Amino acid sequence: MIDLVAEQSPLGGLERWLSDPAITELMVNGGSEVWIERAGRLEHVGAIRPATLLGAIEHILAPLGRRLDRTHPTVDARLVDGSRLCAVVEPVAVDGPCLTIRRFGTRPIPLAAFAAPPVATLLSELVARRCNLLVSGATSSGKTTLLNALASKVEPDARLITLEDVAELRLPHPHVVRLETREATPDGVGEITLAHLLRTALRMRPDRLVVGEIRGSEAVHLLQALNTGHDGSLATVHANSALDALERLASLVLHEVGNWPLPAVHQHVGRAIDVVVHVVRGNDGARRVAEVAEVVTGPALSVRPLSCGDDVVDSVGRGRR
Repeated sequence: MIDLVAEQSPLGGLERWLSDPAITELMVNGGSEVWIERAGRLEHVGAIRPATLLGAIEHILAPLGRRLDRTHPTVDARLVDGSRLCAVVEPVAVDGPCLTIRRFGTRPIPLAAFAAPPVATLLSELVARRCNLLVSGATSSGKTTLLNALASKVEPDARLITLEDVAELRLPHPHVVRLETREATPDGVGEITLAHLLRTALRMRPDRLVVGEIRGSEAVHLLQALNTGHDGSLATVHANSALDALERLASLVLHEVGNWPLPAVHQHVGRAIDVVVHVVRGNDGARRVAEVAEVVTGPALSVRPLSCGDDVVDSVGRGRR
C-alpha cells in the first residue's frame, strides 16, 4: 500500500528504510515495488508511485551534479555516506524507473566472520607475505567486504592506493589514497577510466594496489604491474569459482589484445596472481570463504587448493617474494 503522507517528504518516504542501519540494500522495481535486504534476506516492504520515485532520485542526484533522463537513462553514483546508488529509467527500464541503493556498514567486518580460524590465519599470512590475491564471487557475495578485511592485515607503514568505478572500499588502514573513475560529460569528454587510474596510480609510489573490481581493459595494465614488482596487491572479479576467476581475467586480456597466443595469456595471468579467494553467500544470507586456491603456472590455467597446514612461505609465490 502506498503511504501518501510519507510520499510528501523529499525522498518520497524511502528514508524510513534508509535510516534503518540493519538494512543493507534498498531496491525499487518498476517504479513502485519497494524491497529491502536485511540480515541477508529480501523482504517486500511497500510501494511508491513512479512520479514520487523520480522526484526522490532527482533530489538525491542534484548535489552530485549527475543527470538521469531518457538521453542518459542509467546512473551509478556514490552518495555522501558512501552508499552506492544505481538508477535506471525508461527506455532502458521497461516497466518503469528502478532504484538500488547499496549501503555499507560503518563497522569493519573481520576475517573471522568469513572463515574458520585456521582459514582466517592462512589469509592473514598470505597478505603478510605480500602474495597477490584475487577475490572472486557472484554479485552481492561479499567481495568488497572481504577485500576490506584482507586490507586490514596489511602492514601499517605501507602506502595503499585504491582504484574503483564507484568508491566503496573503506580500508581500515592509516595510509590510503582513494581514486575513482569519472564518466564522460554529456559532450562526450572528460572520461577517466579504471585503466587510466591504474597508470596514474603507478606514478604515485604505491606499496600495494587495491582494485575494487576488474571488468575491462584495466586487466591488462594490472597484470603488467603485478608482473613487474607490485607484489601484495588485492583485487576482485565476478566469477563462479576460483578457476573461473582466472579464466575471466584471461578473457578480459584477450578482448583487449586479441593477437596474444592463449598459452601466453594464461602464463601472464598465472605469474601475476598467486592465490584466488572465492567467497559465496549461503541460503541463510551469510557470506563465507568457499575456496582458497593457489594458482599453478603453466600453458593452461589451473589451481591447487591451499591447505591451512601448508607452509605459505614456500608453497605460494614461487620464490619471487
